[in-house]
Amino acid sequence: MTTLGIETSCDETAVALYDPARGLLAHLIHSQVATHAPYGGVVPELASRDHIRKLLPMVDGCLGSAGLAGPELAGVAYTAGPGLIGALLVGATLAVGLAEAWGVPAVPVHHMEAHLLAPLLEADRPAFPFLALLVSGGHSMLVEVAGLGRYRILGQTLDDAAGEAFDKTAKMLGLPYPGGPQLARLAGEGRPDRFAFPRPMLNRAGLDFSFSGLKTAVLLKARELARDGQLAEADRADLASSFQEAVVDTLVAKCARALDATGLQRLVVAGGVGANRRLRQRLRDELTACGAHVYYPRNEFCTDNGAMVALAGSLRLPAAATSGGRVEARARWDLEDLRQP
Repeated sequence: MTTLGIETSCDETAVALYDPARGLLAHLIHSQVATHAPYGGVVPELASRDHIRKLLPMVDGCLGSAGLAGPELAGVAYTAGPGLIGALLVGATLAVGLAEAWGVPAVPVHHMEAHLLAPLLEADRPAFPFLALLVSGGHSMLVEVAGLGRYRILGQTLDDAAGEAFDKTAKMLGLPYPGGPQLARLAGEGRPDRFAFPRPMLNRAGLDFSFSGLKTAVLLKARELARDGQLAEADRADLASSFQEAVVDTLVAKCARALDATGLQRLVVAGGVGANRRLRQRLRDELTACGAHVYYPRNEFCTDNGAMVALAGSLRLPAAATSGGRVEARARWDLEDLRQP
């Protein structure tokens, strides 16, 4: 019952093999950071071309390391959306082609469903139902998860996602690409209480997020502090730390509010920002003290990866049928549109 997972939604090329009885058998991830760094962000056309070059050799490598041949698989899962449409089509086309050649089902997977299920790869795995905080470069949302395919979005960002705000703020501070991880590292050297940045939407009822105003507050303070267009290193670190603390305060408070509103005691944190050390520390200190249990995928599976796609595909495989050669790819795809398998 081994499932091959293929992930090409943005700038990581990733493949993995997952078996429900034996767990994760193999996984490979190729990052395109070096390709996109000169441009300060992901260039969609370059991302698609790199996926084309890397994907099939990585599939061969994964199968070889697990000692499996394609026809022995139970199915091929692929990220069908949301994401960059050209990048998605590379993975989807190859996945459907391989599935047809091997005579197995092709399973289109929702990218955010794969992220919220990623903690099921770990030994300490949550049972349904649970609350999920999905925080990445493209998404920030709180989701009530009653079971596979049974999702209710409780709140989401009205503008920038948390990861996007990290990246844009890092660029303001002159940090290299990719900015989010660089800003988090710099924040560890600064004072989180030096600047009183806003905690967006905490004074309003509800569970939606907004980070664009916070980003603007950092920009204005940076301009005020800059001399001859340059920021002192201590100021840069304090700006990063104070910004990060404002984001973390907001995320932790909204999670606490959502747990209280739903009566749930299990929180899953997934997506690239879920690897942030300060966020994890605050969630551990504040939510576990209230009796909640917080679950994470390992750091390498917080960002885009094939393991989460293979896992999600294996869970939906029993209800899957052969694709008939039909390729699915959606740049936008509402999580609540998913059906139960």
